[in-house]
Amino acid sequence: MMRLLNHPPRDSLSLSRVLYALSDPVRLTIVKSIAAQGEQACGTFGLPVAKSTASHHFRVLREAGVIQMRAEGTQYMNSLRREDLDSRFPGLLDAILTAPEPV
Repeated sequence: MMRLLNHPPRDSLSLSRVLYALSDPVRLTIVKSIAAQGEQACGTFGLPVAKSTASHHFRVLREAGVIQMRAEGTQYMNSLRREDLDSRFPGLLDAILTAPEPV
């Protein structure tokens, strides 16, 4: 049985938590991939980190309210909470997703 995942409600999303979640390059890669390709399973991102570290990154994104995770069979599917983020922090997600990569 898969565990129940906690997702913060839209009105409790914190700008500092969202920015912290998006400040890590691995987490930003996850978010950019979901934004470009839509909902994806945890194991499909090809992240350059251990499985336990990847789990930590997904948890930080979920608990900040950046992604929504749902169980499907034996895996978790991840989607971007774009509507919630755009409602709470208009323009933020687009600015982060279109920002140039640091050199």
